[in-house]
Amino acid sequence: MIQTPDIPWLGDKAPQYLDVGLSIALILLLAVALVVFSRSMIRVFKRFAIQRADDAEDQRRVETLARAIRYFVNIFVVAVTGMLVLSELGISIAPILGAAGVVGIAVGFGAQSLVKDYFTGFFMLLEDQIRVGDVVKVADTGGLVEEVTLRHVRLRGYDGNVHFIPNSLIDKVTNMTLEYSYALMDVGVAYREDLDEVFAVIRETGAALRADAVFTAKIVEDLELAGVEDWGDSAVTVRCRFKVVPLEQWNVRREFLKRLKAAFDAHGIEIPYPHLTIYAGQAKDGHAPSHHLAVEGRAGLLQNILRKRS
Repeated sequence: MIQTPDIPWLGDKAPQYLDVGLSIALILLLAVALVVFSRSMIRVFKRFAIQRADDAEDQRRVETLARAIRYFVNIFVVAVTGMLVLSELGISIAPILGAAGVVGIAVGFGAQSLVKDYFTGFFMLLEDQIRVGDVVKVADTGGLVEEVTLRHVRLRGYDGNVHFIPNSLIDKVTNMTLEYSYALMDVGVAYREDLDEVFAVIRETGAALRADAVFTAKIVEDLELAGVEDWGDSAVTVRCRFKVVPLEQWNVRREFLKRLKAAFDAHGIEIPYPHLTIYAGQAKDGHAPSHHLAVEGRAGLLQNILRKRS
C-alpha cells in the first residue's frame, strides 16, 4: 500500500481513500488515452481505405463508416469507464444492471421513438442507404448529407439551412447520388415543328456536350432520347436524359438546356408559350358579344396618355 501522510479529518481511512482516488484517476486517464488512440487508429484506417477506394462513392462510404465506428467506440469507453469507477467506489454493479433492466422496460414505453431512432440508424448504416456527401430526400426534406449517426441525419439544403432529421421519422429514403445519376430533360416544341429535325438537333447538341473537355468526365454515356413523352396544351414534350456521375446531373442539365436553346434558335425551332382562348360569354338570346380591339401607333398611344393626365 502507498505510504501516505496523516490527514486528521480522514483518520485511518486516508490511505484507502487515496488508493481509490488514484485508481479512479488511472481509470479516467486510461479511458482518455483509449479514446485518443482509437481516434488515431480510425484516422489511419480512413486514410488507408480512401487511398484504396476506387471512386468517390467508396470514399463517402468510408467516411460514413468512420464516423459510425467513432460513435460506437465513444459509447463503449464511457460505459466501461463508468462501471469501473463504480466498482472502485465500492458500488456493486450487479444490482444496477438488474435494476437497469426493469427501468429500461419502463423507460422504453416512454422513449419508443428514441429506440426506433437507433434501430433505424443502425440498419441504414448496415445497408449503406445513406452516406456523407450524398444528396437525399428523407421525411419530405432534401439536401446534402453532412452527418449520419444512430440518432439522426443532418442535411444542408441548397439555401444553406441545416435540417436535423430523427431516424425514427425516416420511412423512405430517396438517394439521388448513389453510384450514378440521370440528368433528365423534358423539352417542349411547337406542334408545327418536324420532330425528326427536332430529334436530330437534340442528338447533335448532346454529342457536342459530351465531347466538351469540361463535361466528358461527368457524362458516363451518350444522350438517351426516349422520344415524345406527352402532347401538351401548346407543345409536344420530348424526353431525353444523360447518365452522369453522382452530383453532376444538375450541372449537366443546365448546360444542355442552355446549348439546346441556342441550337433551337439557330434552326428556327419554336419553343412555344401556352395558348389562351378567350370566351366572351353569351346573352340569353344566344347572341355573343363582339370583342372591341384597337391598334394604336406610338402617336395615338402618346395622345391617350396625355389626355388621361389632363
